[in-house]
Amino acid sequence: QVQLVESGGGLVQAGGSLRLSCEFSGRTVHNYPMGWFRQAPGKEREFVATICYRGRTTDYTNSVKGRFTISRDNAKNAVYLQMNSLKPEDTAVYYCAESRDIYYIGSDYLRYDYWGQGTQVTVSS
Repeated sequence: QVQLVESGGGLVQAGGSLRLSCEFSGRTVHNYPMGWFRQAPGKEREFVATICYRGRTTDYTNSVKGRFTISRDNAKNAVYLQMNSLKPEDTAVYYCAESRDIYYIGSDYLRYDYWGQGTQVTVSS
């Protein structure tokens, strides 16, 4: 059974930085594409970033481009989201997710099969 555990969330002032981590276990042999999503109160789940199984290809939603960086360390079974220049509108619960389609790179949350429990990020103005 695949398990994803996020950490690194917290309270930060606008303009500050946070680094989210997602550690996964229960993997067999292959690495798979990973994504970060977020959900603010009263809003739908929103795609943030994704990274291919090798870590060579990434994609971001427009609102975080130039501020957020997704990366992965397959040797450590971990994926990260470095968030800089944070804004109050970045406040949300952040979730990491894994797609079992090894070649998928995209923003459709229905294409992701496993999810973590989420970590809260709060950006104060």
